[in-house]
Amino acid sequence: MRSASRDDLNARARIRDAALTRFGKDGFGVSVRAIAEEAGVSPGLVIHHFGSKDKLRAVCDEHVRQVITDTKTASVVSHDPQGFLHTMSRYEEYAGVLGYIIRSIQSGGELGRHLFEMMVVDAEGYLARGVEEGTIRPSREPEKRARWLAANSIGSILVLISTSRPDAEIDFQRVLRDWQREYMLPALEMFTEGLLTERTMLDAYLLYLGDPPEESH
Repeated sequence: MRSASRDDLNARARIRDAALTRFGKDGFGVSVRAIAEEAGVSPGLVIHHFGSKDKLRAVCDEHVRQVITDTKTASVVSHDPQGFLHTMSRYEEYAGVLGYIIRSIQSGGELGRHLFEMMVVDAEGYLARGVEEGTIRPSREPEKRARWLAANSIGSILVLISTSRPDAEIDFQRVLRDWQREYMLPALEMFTEGLLTERTMLDAYLLYLGDPPEESH
């Protein structure tokens, strides 16, 4: 009985990962049969475990959110540079997750919006953990900061995809390598050292919003 239960869990995970791959490669119009072939199982087993393709996509949504939340939380609460380097060395393992996110955003509609909104909620949560840990500065608008970071991250990847052989099949492992090579250093510079050397624009905008800047002592 214990072995059968483990087999069921392994089959579910294999089908879920296959769905991530096929959705990322072919979009959400891909058939259950194609997902089953990717997983090396029968279409009937896919339906047995998930009920429908829509329910399988919902499971993929939750898995993607969990992977991102676990990875980001570990990064923002850690003071160990080796942990960050270890995560960075495994970036290509997240190609399936990235492909799924990009296809969701590109497809738009309610399901695409839902995944993005949930990613913003999750980002606000792990950023708050970083604030508690003292590794991240507090924000006047935590939700808006989380939304900007999520949109900026996805947007930079979409630019890479759109400007690099847009008609070719997307290799999301290559996209991750390209992003790391082109954007990792400036992103970390921005996050760590900032960009502006004075508060002129921020203070002006705070005054515009009716929120005067705090007096420096």
